[in-house]
This record gives sequence, C-alpha cells and structure tokens, in this order.
Amino acid sequence: MDIIVLTTIIAALFLLIAVAEPLAGRVRLPYSVILAGLGILVGAGAVFFLRTTLTDALNPVAEAILDLPIRSNVFLYVFLPTLLFQVTLGVNVRRMMDDWVPILVLAVVAVVVATLSVGSALAWASALPLTACLLVGSIVSTTDPSAVVGIFRSIAAPRRLARIIEGESLLNDAAAIALFGLFMGFVMLGVPNPTLTDGLTRFPVLIAGGAVTGWVAARIAVWVMALFSRYALAQISVSVALPYLAYIGAEQSVGASGVIAVVVAGLTLNVAGPGRLGPTAWGNLREVWDLLAHWSGALIFILAALLIPRLLEEIRLDDVVLIAVVTGAAIAARALILFGLLPLMSAARISPMIEPPYRVAILWGGLRGAVTLALALAVTESRLVPDEIKRLVGILATGFTLFTLIVQGTTLRVVIGWLGLDKLSPLDQALSGQVIAVALQTVREDVATMTDTYQLTHDIVRTEAKRFGDHLDEAVQAAEANAEILDRDRVTLGLLALAGAERDTLFALMRDRMIPARLADDLLSHADHLIEATRANGSAGYERAAKAGLGYGRAFRTAVFLHNRLWLSAPLARMTAARFESLLSQRMLLRDLDRFIDRRIRRIHGRGVADHLHGLLAKREEAVTTAIEGLRLQYPGYAETLERSIIRRTALRLEEREYAAMREDGLIEAELHTALMQDLETRRQAVEERPRLDVVMQREDLIRRFPLFADLDDTIRKRLSRTLVTRHADPGEVLIRKDSAAHSVYFIASGAVEVETAGQTWRLGRGEMFGQMAILTHKPRRADVRAIAPSTLLVLDDTRFRRLLRRSPTLQAAVRESGEKRGVDPALLLADTADLSEDRPPGR
Repeated sequence: MDIIVLTTIIAALFLLIAVAEPLAGRVRLPYSVILAGLGILVGAGAVFFLRTTLTDALNPVAEAILDLPIRSNVFLYVFLPTLLFQVTLGVNVRRMMDDWVPILVLAVVAVVVATLSVGSALAWASALPLTACLLVGSIVSTTDPSAVVGIFRSIAAPRRLARIIEGESLLNDAAAIALFGLFMGFVMLGVPNPTLTDGLTRFPVLIAGGAVTGWVAARIAVWVMALFSRYALAQISVSVALPYLAYIGAEQSVGASGVIAVVVAGLTLNVAGPGRLGPTAWGNLREVWDLLAHWSGALIFILAALLIPRLLEEIRLDDVVLIAVVTGAAIAARALILFGLLPLMSAARISPMIEPPYRVAILWGGLRGAVTLALALAVTESRLVPDEIKRLVGILATGFTLFTLIVQGTTLRVVIGWLGLDKLSPLDQALSGQVIAVALQTVREDVATMTDTYQLTHDIVRTEAKRFGDHLDEAVQAAEANAEILDRDRVTLGLLALAGAERDTLFALMRDRMIPARLADDLLSHADHLIEATRANGSAGYERAAKAGLGYGRAFRTAVFLHNRLWLSAPLARMTAARFESLLSQRMLLRDLDRFIDRRIRRIHGRGVADHLHGLLAKREEAVTTAIEGLRLQYPGYAETLERSIIRRTALRLEEREYAAMREDGLIEAELHTALMQDLETRRQAVEERPRLDVVMQREDLIRRFPLFADLDDTIRKRLSRTLVTRHADPGEVLIRKDSAAHSVYFIASGAVEVETAGQTWRLGRGEMFGQMAILTHKPRRADVRAIAPSTLLVLDDTRFRRLLRRSPTLQAAVRESGEKRGVDPALLLADTADLSEDRPPGR
C-alpha cells in the first residue's frame, strides 16, 4: 500500500477518534460503543462502495481501507501491551490489595467458569470438538469494563466499586489470554479432548514465567530510569520500551504469557517508580501513557470493528442459534459468580459486600470488544486450525461481541437509571440545598467585593444584586424546607469531606515536593481507606481506619523477624525509616486540616459537628505524636535528621518560587533561571535521599540510655544488644495471658502496657519491665498484660535474664521494688541468682 494513502487513512482514523468522544457524550452512549459503531460503518461502507455499480470513484479508498494490514499480531503485539501497561500504572496497587478477593474472583475464577460454561454449552449444541469449544469460551470471556467504569464515575458510584472493576479489567485479559494460548495449542496440535493434567502442566509455566520475566524487566528499567534522573524524556522512552520488551521476551524467549509479563512489569513500576523518579517525572510519564493508551484503545476498537463485516460474511441461520447459546452461557456464568459465589464469600467475611444493584450493573456492563475480536482473528489466520473451526470461531466471537455492544452497551445507562444508581441518596439531596445556600452566600460576599473594587455602574449593580438575592432566598427556603439531617449523618458527611480534603492536601504537598514521592502511594491509600471506611461505618469506621494506619503490619513484623533471627537488618531499617517519614508527614497533614474544618465544614454542618471533627482530628494527632515519640525514644537522633530534611525541602521549595517570580517579573533571563534551577535540582536530590538508619547501632544506643541497664559495662551492653529481641505491639494486643508458662521478661523501650491481676490494674511505661515475677517465683503467669499504645519491647529469655540480674545491682533494685509492690519477699525473688553459673548454655 502506498505510504501516502496509508498516512491519509491513519489521519482520518484519528479524526474519527476525535469525533467519537463528543458524540458519545451527546448521545449518552459508552465511548467504546461509538468507536465500534464508527468502525463497523467504515468497514461496511468500504465493502458497499467496492461492490456497488453506482459509482467507481470511491473504489481506491475502499480498497485501501479493506487492504489495511490488520492482523492479530498488530493487536496483540502493538496495542494490547500499551493498554494493559497504562492500566497497571493507574491503579492503586495497595488499595486494590484490600479487595483482592472479589477482583480475583471476577478476573480469574469468573474467566475459568465462563470458559468452561461456554465450552460445555457449545459442545452440547454443536459438532465442534471440545478443545475448539473451550477455545471459543476463552475468547469470549475477556471483558472490557471501560463502559461501566465510565458510567460509575459519572454517577459518583463508590470508588471501591470502580476499583474492583478496574482490577478485573487488569487481570481478566491476562487470565483469558493465558487460557486462549493453552487451548489454541491443543487445537493446532489436534488434541480433541484435553485432560486436566495437560492443562495443569502448561498453565503454571505460562503464569510463573510471565511473572518472573515482567518483574526482572521492570527492575532493570527502574534502575536505568534512575540513572537518567535529569533526563525526563529519556525516562519516558525507557518506560515505552518496557512493556514491549517484557511481552516479546516472555512470548518468544521464555515461552510464557506475555500479558502476564506486561501486567507484572507495570505493577512493579507502579510500586517502585514514584520513589525513584520523583513526582514531576512520574506525573509526566503518567500523562504520556494516558495519551498513548487513549489512542491505542480507540484505534484497536475501530480497526477491530472494521473486521466485523469480513468475519460475518459466511454466517448461516444455525450460526445465529449458536451465538445465542454462547451469549446465554456467558451471561449465566457471570451471573453465577456475581449472585452466587460473591455473596457466599461476603457472608463468610472473606470479601467485602457488593450491593445487588451494583452487581446487576456489573453483569450488564460486561461488554466485549477489541481483545475478543483480536483473539478470534488470530484463530482465523492460523494455518494449523481446520477451516470449519476458523469459520465458526470468527462468527461466534464476532456475533457475541456485537450483542454486547449493540444490546448491552446501548441500554447500560438505562439499566443504571432503572436501578436508581444515578440518583442522589436522600441524605445527599437534603444536604445539597444547604451546600447551595452556603455557596451562594460566599459568592454574594465575593461579588460585592468585586463591584466595589472595580467601581461598576450603580444601577446595574443594584439590578443584579436584587436578582441574585432572589436566587439566594429561594436556595435558603429550599434548604429549610428539606427534612432535618441527623447529627450522626452530618458527622459522617463532615468526615467524608475531611478525608477528601486530606487527599487533596496530599496532592498539593506532593506537587510542591514537601512529601517524598516514595510515601505518596501509602498516604493516598490511607486517605482512600478513611473515605471508604467512613462511608461504610460513619465515625466508628473513620476512627478504626485511622487507628489501623498507625499499626505495625505483617511486612513490618516479617522485617523484625528477619532482623532478630537471621541478622538481616536492611528490611527493618528501610521500613522503620519509612514509618518515621510517614508519621512526620501525617502530623504535618493533620495540622493543615484544622483550618479546613473551620473554613468549610463549620459553615455547612454547624459548630457542633465542627467541634466533634476537631476532637477526632486531635485524637489522631495525639496518636501520631505518641507513635513518633516512641520511635524517637527507640532510635535517638534519627527523627531530628528527618525533620532537618523537611525544613530543607521547604527552603528549596520557597527558593524555587522566588526564582520563578523573578523570571516572570523579568528580573532574570531564561539562561540564568535554567542554571539556577539545575543547581537547585542537584541539591534537592541530595535532600530527598532518605537518611540511612543503622538499627544495630541504634539498639546499642537505646540500651545505653535504658535506666535498668545503666550500670552495665560496654562489653556486656554489646552482648546484650545481640541477645535482646525486639517486639512491636499495637494498641490492644495481648502480650501475656494469665496462667501461661513463663519464658521471657519484657523491657518497655517505648509506649505503655496495662497489667491486670486479682482485680487490680496498673500501667507501666518506658524504662520499666514486666514478666519477671513468674520467672523468679517459678510459677505460671498471674496477670494479663496488653499494650495500650503503640509499643516497642525488648524481650530477654529467662536464662539470660537471671544471668543479667546477677550482674546488675540496678536491675536487682528494680526487682526488689516490684516485689515489694506486689507483697512478695524480695529475698525470695533473688534467691537463686547466686547459684546461676555463667557457663550454663542459654535455654528457655
């Protein structure tokens, strides 16, 4: 094909892409449906003008359109990696992990169920071999949920629901294409009825090989991009190469799933990229990928739709019956998952609840599109697939795709309205009147100021003021006519606004580089968790989510285990330093939110709600401060180092603003401004590097400052630092249970615990110990001990404790004092320490 003709056609396709989006908004149909419709019209038009005798003037254009080099490999190797990679960059991986159960069910289990259901139904209704039927099932099980996601966003559906659908789209194609590759291999090899063993032996290789390939490729890419830290365009170019190299490497070199490789590569870059590239570079990279994915998604829909007339050329009446069988089986399989398996998992509390109306919307919004057509095209192009199988696969996949686009796609918004998902809740309706009234009052004040400033004509001002006043009176009367909003609901709405403001403030601080990019995802995930917990459970949910954000997670405990048992300190040092930074950033955020409550929430919800929110915010700030102080005590000096970094980042940001202002005022030229910014960026990179934390040296320093170990010499302290085990406890965690065997003594490095025995309760804090009484009296525990604040404990086994007690007069005095408080003879507690041999091997 002539390059000029090809370029002209591609330019015309981009014009179609430009027209499709406003047209979709105008007719209120999903964007993908409009794209597919335009593609079908272009393809059908080309066939018509080529075959009609009315005119031959358009034959060259029709021939050029029909001769476009549209092959399955174009979709699978050019467009698909771009689409998948962009989705992985946009998802919130940490928040998606909170809903991993429904995502995996929809994306993987549902694909397998749909494949088996469609395959079984088709094998019953047709003469195709089972492998070909399962191949059709894997092709039609790929969904394109972009339509339902777009509508959910337009109706302000719960963010969590949109995230589940996006997670499904991310993994759905991967699972379906992996199954497609499996059954395509069976069909080409002529295996009519594969066994379960055949599938189980190949499927893990496809998944594991792709995952490893994608992870390795992404880690190398991140390392290279970090080397190009001063060259933003070079970093973007590396990111563009990454998905294609991962896809081709997995498919051609490893023999694994290229789709899995692209997904894993994108998720790896999503997690590691923001911290290594910086917020500006990461933002630019995301914008480029959004544009590439927009073009790729539109082109793949239009080009695939061009094929539909060609794929349906040989359709017969009995093929329509088979299309109906495929359609019914696919919808039934998806309904089984949504209305059968998901509710069972929700009842078992292994998956969050998805409300029935949203499940109906997800069911009807499971459109099929370009990927389904691309896979069908790959079958029709294969020389190793029998002709009848190729014909039926192309017709069935195309017919089912048309049903989802024409029937489901065009009626999806109607279904959304029928379900009532496009209407405000009664609470939001009642609130909207008050919001409008408050907003108009603010507008009136600002307009009055503007008219005074610009000295506008008095008569015009008076006329417009009367008109605006009437509008304001109507809004106030409508607000007063609404049903009263309960205080509980006002608190919930206020907390939702507060959590949203926290998220917006985070974005602003990230943009100003006041918060390191490596913390951005964690803090944004925490803000999202606050919003969703508040939406589900009100004030109680907000408080639980805030408390959970300060806890020690499983990864942190794993790092502690590696440090204590295997002497691997790097993970603990990295996670502890990240916790320091996160807590300091949270405290900075919380102090900014107080002003938001007074400026916005008080005017809408009143003083009572505002005061309540101030109280909740004060509790969060107190908990954060307590956690910071605990770490400050455990790792002396490190918090101060981080605070210096915050001050230096602030100074650099202010310096950058001054240079920008001077440039805009013409005080400095562009060349000098560029040189100043380069120097500032060099200093900023040094400041943004996280200071190194040496947990081993910090523990020795901590023991040196511990009052109970004050009289030990340096040799014993160093030996003690190697034998003490660190344990981190969340508030409410039980450390010792009554009547349990006594094996260890606990020293409180930070935080506080509560001891309960014989109906009495007392609290112990930093520098104190507990658990020694049962060991020294050789009796079971007589108390329950639980943490009442985020606490760090140093744990020593019974043998080493007795050995230490023998050497430390200070420790002996503490034991005597604790015995006197509990009415135990101190001489009895210290009786067996004199006979303890220093050469006795340690035990428990």
